[in-house]
Amino acid sequence: MNLNLFEPSTNPTKNLLPKDGIVNYYGKIFNPKEADFYYEVLLNTIEWKNDEAHIFGKKIITKRKVAWYGDREFEYTYSNATKTALPWTKELLTLKEAIEKETGETFNSCLLNLYHTGEEGMAWHSDGETDLKKDGAIGSVSFGAERKFAFKHKETAEKVELVLEHGSLLVMAGKTQTHWLHRLPPTKMVKRPRVNLTFRTIVG
Repeated sequence: MNLNLFEPSTNPTKNLLPKDGIVNYYGKIFNPKEADFYYEVLLNTIEWKNDEAHIFGKKIITKRKVAWYGDREFEYTYSNATKTALPWTKELLTLKEAIEKETGETFNSCLLNLYHTGEEGMAWHSDGETDLKKDGAIGSVSFGAERKFAFKHKETAEKVELVLEHGSLLVMAGKTQTHWLHRLPPTKMVKRPRVNLTFRTIVG
């Protein structure tokens, strides 16, 4: 079953997944002026670096850029590469507090992704690293280009797809990372950058 949500309801209490997890889409929680402001500030002030992954003994450098911020110098390991968190910027703290107020969750870190064009994406994966709080919520905020985002059930291959809007919030919680993969499919249709912030809780 493929469930397409290209005009998703912005009812944040509605679970977009049919089973085995919780995904809530809050829609645009920032007005266009606020979203444009944060988009420009994040593009120009975040310490962006090309992401690294170590796969089958080879070091892969991505075009996509990333940054990692947190309450303290958390270490976060994925794709066999470890990052140490930088201290929050003023704008990131403001955004974190806004997301916490909106969701009732608390977060202590944020992994940011910069996709320069639609041709940069993310393959199917789940955020199940041991550094993360098990079944903890992940708040995903998008600024810039609108992009399709997809979920796929690990056993049944059911799919759920939606478009993440400029200034919007998506929250993944419960058993989502255990039972579902997600990805940002590449597209040649999008020429603008997208900045994505994923607020997380690191344990230990």
